[in-house]
Amino acid sequence: MPAYSQLLDKLVNELTKLPGVGRKTGQRFAFFLLKASDDYVQNLAALLGEVKARVRPCRECGNPTEADLCAVCADDNRNRRLLCVVEEPADVGVVERTGEFGGLYHVLMGVIAPLDGVGPDQLRIAELVDRVRRGRVAEVIVATDPDVEGDTTAFYIAKLLAPLGVKITRIARGLPVGGDLEFADEVTLAKAITGRQEIDG
Repeated sequence: MPAYSQLLDKLVNELTKLPGVGRKTGQRFAFFLLKASDDYVQNLAALLGEVKARVRPCRECGNPTEADLCAVCADDNRNRRLLCVVEEPADVGVVERTGEFGGLYHVLMGVIAPLDGVGPDQLRIAELVDRVRRGRVAEVIVATDPDVEGDTTAFYIAKLLAPLGVKITRIARGLPVGGDLEFADEVTLAKAITGRQEIDG
């Protein structure tokens, strides 16, 4: 039995479903919302509904957008011969903050993880191959996390793309092994991008 309202306990349970939110953090969030003004809570609820209804994947890269194309894909000043492959939408912002990359992105929406039941067909790998086949891409930079799943995904992509004659590189090991791209500092990630190495398919 919870020490407080069953309804509040239900809210805590829902909040703990968010990534990185444990029971204590869920309780903190729930009590914060309980003490917050009605306007704040109503605006937050309305915004969540609006985001869910209007934000969708960019038809080219998969990055969240309200339009057909995201701001990066729609920018004519980007280098369209350079394509950076990342795991999640949050990684796009991380790479952008380095200021070292001026090309386009492709968001996989995860990595190959057999133990979690995630195979290539659950990711946006077929869309990546299709983009490269169109012939405008000269280099694909694979910027998956430097862990087992990230490496597996990188080598799988390299094998698929090798016959298409595109240069395939992997960000350098400036990042700690087993680390997460999302939490890398800009300087380290910038060095990893500039020091990228070619992958043999």
